[in-house]
Amino acid sequence: MNATPRIVFTGIGAVCAAGLDVESIWSAIQARRSAIAAIRQWDASDWPVEVAAEVSGVDNRTLVEDRKLHKTISRTDLFGLYAAGAAIRQSGVLTLRQTLDDVAAAQFNDRSAAFVGSGGGAYESNYEFFPLMTAAGGDLRRFGRELCDTVNPMWLLKHLPNNVLCHVGIRHGFKGTNACITNHCVGGAMAVAEAANRWAEADRAVAVGHDAPIEPETVLHFHRLGLLAHDSVRPFDESRSGTVLGEGAGAVLLETESDARKRGAVVLGEFLGSGCVTESTGVLDVRSDGDGLSRAIELAMTDAELSPRSVGMIVAHGNGTRASDASEAIALRRVFGADLPPITAFKWSFGHLIAASGVVDLSLALTCLRQQVVPGVPALRKVDPDLAPLPVSANAQKPRGDRALVLCRGFGGMNVALLVRADPDSMPVE
Repeated sequence: MNATPRIVFTGIGAVCAAGLDVESIWSAIQARRSAIAAIRQWDASDWPVEVAAEVSGVDNRTLVEDRKLHKTISRTDLFGLYAAGAAIRQSGVLTLRQTLDDVAAAQFNDRSAAFVGSGGGAYESNYEFFPLMTAAGGDLRRFGRELCDTVNPMWLLKHLPNNVLCHVGIRHGFKGTNACITNHCVGGAMAVAEAANRWAEADRAVAVGHDAPIEPETVLHFHRLGLLAHDSVRPFDESRSGTVLGEGAGAVLLETESDARKRGAVVLGEFLGSGCVTESTGVLDVRSDGDGLSRAIELAMTDAELSPRSVGMIVAHGNGTRASDASEAIALRRVFGADLPPITAFKWSFGHLIAASGVVDLSLALTCLRQQVVPGVPALRKVDPDLAPLPVSANAQKPRGDRALVLCRGFGGMNVALLVRADPDSMPVE
């Protein structure tokens, strides 16, 4: 039997092109509205791919109020700190700390953990060097001599991969166990899994995933790898042609159910189990037999002590690439056989959020369960006959139970599966 206490979610935060919180993102999904549009961060008119899902029309001070901090963190960090702050505030744990005496408050801080997943950075960290490199030509002595006058001295601090982890601790006084997981697309999902399994060291933990991959070189390289579509993401569709990059962050606050109930917190859902494996085939290779993903799902089922039949719905990775979607469908049939629950995917709405995708998908999965609806995939025209039968639809479906499986995949053959259950009393159904 699993000796860990029951772990619940009491706070959720999210930001992406579809909205600045889970409610706004959910409304966009319910309205079947995609945030994928022409790139505006630079002139992409002569770029091979001109679309992405950008967070636009939002002032940086809305994301992080401290303007001084903007000089030492990057765009992806702004998203991560915003989502983390939203999850922590919603949970109400800081209100509890305010009622404690100095000794108990210090212990509270020491037992408050943070786990953050990032994609590992983007090429924009190098762009400050380009003008001087061009001017210096091959003269490395000149490049070195003029470097300090050209490149911002805060360059290093601005691009540290653990900035969000660092500043979550500073801003909220969380001094406990922590980790920064830079594992491409699965970083955020792994942060949740890690946070949910460290209760010997912490009483509460915030788990964050954040990324901002929309910049010229990243888009160009993803295109050259054959991974990007030119219009939209069509998961499992016979005409699918790739994914679309998105940016944003997701965060959840986890704590033991006993602590949450004791302080009267609203419980949004329960963490049940996780599985993480690598296919060990290559950086870009995806096993066609679905081995990695199916093993991750099976490990999550074992961790949660559940059978496939108890899963009420699936939030698929569904990135719209031909190889990944095909192997994902095979993996799901390998585990569930002909008894697959309803399947949905969300990248059609706000793009592929890379390290943030798993946490945002998890947040939406909990909303699906509370609202008792599995949203349709409007971009889906016809399920690929080679993948059928597959219970994914352009129209909404109803979950067959109160548990959801969330899947996340990344470069290097990484596969993560998370199992969660929603608390039916946490939010009224409108």
